[in-house]
Amino acid sequence: MKTIPIQWLAFFLFFLVRLEAQLDSLVNKQFLKEVVVSSSRIDLDFSENSRTLHLISSQELKSSGALTVVTALQQIAGIDIRQRGIAGTQADLYIRGGGFDQTLLLLDGIKLDDAQTGHHTLNFLPPIEVIERIEIVKGPAARVFGQNAFTGAINIVTKKQFSTGGSAQIRGGSYGQIHGELNYRTTSEKGNFLAHFSRNSADGYRFNSDLNNNTVFLKAGLFTDKKLPLDLLGSFNGRKFGANGFYASPEAKDQYEETEASLLAIQTKVQKGNWVFKPKVYWRRGQDHYLFIRANPEVYENWHITHKVGSALDVSVASKLGTTGVGFDFSRVSISSNNLGIHSRQLATFFLEQRFAFWDQKLDITPGVAVNIYSDFGNFAYPGVDIGFQVNSEWRLYGNVGYTYRIPTYTDLYYSDRTTVGNSNLKPEEALSKELGLRFTSNSLTFYAAYFDRNSENLIDYVKATEDSLWEATNIRSINTKGFETEINYPFLIGKTPQSLKLGYTYLTDNLKETEANFSRYSINSLKHHFTSSYRTQFTDKLHWFTAFKYAKRPSMDGYRILDATLQWSLNAFQVTASVHNLLNEEYNETNLVPMPGRNVLFSLQYQF
Repeated sequence: MKTIPIQWLAFFLFFLVRLEAQLDSLVNKQFLKEVVVSSSRIDLDFSENSRTLHLISSQELKSSGALTVVTALQQIAGIDIRQRGIAGTQADLYIRGGGFDQTLLLLDGIKLDDAQTGHHTLNFLPPIEVIERIEIVKGPAARVFGQNAFTGAINIVTKKQFSTGGSAQIRGGSYGQIHGELNYRTTSEKGNFLAHFSRNSADGYRFNSDLNNNTVFLKAGLFTDKKLPLDLLGSFNGRKFGANGFYASPEAKDQYEETEASLLAIQTKVQKGNWVFKPKVYWRRGQDHYLFIRANPEVYENWHITHKVGSALDVSVASKLGTTGVGFDFSRVSISSNNLGIHSRQLATFFLEQRFAFWDQKLDITPGVAVNIYSDFGNFAYPGVDIGFQVNSEWRLYGNVGYTYRIPTYTDLYYSDRTTVGNSNLKPEEALSKELGLRFTSNSLTFYAAYFDRNSENLIDYVKATEDSLWEATNIRSINTKGFETEINYPFLIGKTPQSLKLGYTYLTDNLKETEANFSRYSINSLKHHFTSSYRTQFTDKLHWFTAFKYAKRPSMDGYRILDATLQWSLNAFQVTASVHNLLNEEYNETNLVPMPGRNVLFSLQYQF
């Protein structure tokens, strides 16, 4: 059995301490304190939040050489991305041991939960070139976001301010990967416009693992010189890929899938005195076409099309009592499927939270509640509270406790095949989550450590009474998840050259309570140990180096080590990038016994205009 690489952790800690003693000076500017986290109703600076938050800036994304957001998220402790293939073609998102249906993805605050299945959550990821930052909220978030924020939420904030210009880029590398993209942006006093188009294809690293992905992203800011500015957003992601062993069993080598993810939205932000209004209207569409045998659709084929049409209004007001946040969210969700049938639901969510501050702003308490009304599940209320104590300008103690939930997907409710049957009588999954943390934020160092505990009930499992029976979805599982998480981010200078070292670690245990079912499909395979590290450096103003290391260990599998490296060279309007993934050529898989690729390289040429 491979063991956690303690020697790596010891080496990096020793390296950090030695550098602190020897460097000429530290970086004198850090932006974390100044960033306003926009994923909640009450806008707060990063340092004032009483939750475990992680921010990834656009500069970090660019310097990492990541082709997709999936690659960038895999470098964050506590985030478990389980891929089936390369370039994030089909990947599931887990936070702190939850399921892929239990994490909510937002784009500019717009909820992108998929009523069919959480397998499609990451289909809506925007291209890296249009992202301003990524806000990761870990822990219970139902009272802030509502449905699906069972274990956390990720809000991707796209760029609003930029200069006129554009870029063209082409990449190529192992497994016949070819990636081309165009970006254009223009801005004036009256508005701005951002456009992206990209196409990514590959032959695949094994039989039936080819891919062909297309992405279009458009964003326009209108009337920016008026009292009512408008943000228009449109995106499309189309993916076609061989799905060798992705579902069913590893022996199902001829599977194939095509997915589409579309979004249209319009929103604005209006401030009048102490009042802030954030209305939005959006339409989200998903399409999934699955073939059990790629060359013979008649054997087994699934078509699913989902729609979500919604509107939301977030309001906050500052008063003598503190800051009050109120939210309303109304939507209609529907699905049309040859397997799951034709269904729809209407849902309304009301949010209320109040931030109180005491002792000259040192102590803050933010209670809140989310009230949900579903046309097919009834009414629910999920309260919670955040508490923070600012010890001094750098140290902060924080804690939160809250109820969180997830309603069943249409797949849970209605899916059927030769071995499986859904259950239309399923109830929502529920949990009581608690967290206690300590955060340090200064100009030269950020650090946090957090303990979390989640008691989940009514988890959906597929069970059967006899070996010959069909698997049926049932609310039968209970599980207690506990863990510890820490991260340190240390920017510094060697001479006049900026450097950055980041270390993270998550330890997690699951206590799965036994059931009375004779046969069960439920499998707990969370990351028990998850260690991440990254190092950014500049050899010169034009030559940059980035390396990332990850160690992952699941209870039922040997641990594996992934080392990535990226070298970037800039010359006037050109930038050349060389990336190596899985430099150690590790043999591993992340889900469903699908082997991941070995060492592979990617070269990129970008031209700015």
